[in-house]
Amino acid sequence: QGQLVAEGGGSAQSGGSLRLSCAASEYINKRYCMGWFRQAAGKEREGVAAIDGEGKIMYSDSVKGRFTISQDNAANTLYLKMDSLKPEDTAMYYCAVGPFYADYEAPTDFHFWGPGTQVTVSS
Repeated sequence: QGQLVAEGGGSAQSGGSLRLSCAASEYINKRYCMGWFRQAAGKEREGVAAIDGEGKIMYSDSVKGRFTISQDNAANTLYLKMDSLKPEDTAMYYCAVGPFYADYEAPTDFHFWGPGTQVTVSS
């Protein structure tokens, strides 16, 4: 079993940008679904964006148009570019691996998780 290492979290002002990366050498381009999730204090973990085994990209309504998920097969890395950040984006962000057609709205579909990286957005 490989490792998932998420990096790039930090602090940003409202309207700013951050880019998260997730080194996933065992899983990129191996026909898994790769997803980004977040969990704010006192809230349930929620799906943010995912790329399924066919390359279909999905976003939650709360980030659509602001966040961009991508993967670099050569670098074996999954990315999440976050623009127009809002204070409500503040959360611990995780990358995870699921089966080919995993539903990003169902975190329990994803069976392998990396440690999270904290994103804090101030107004």
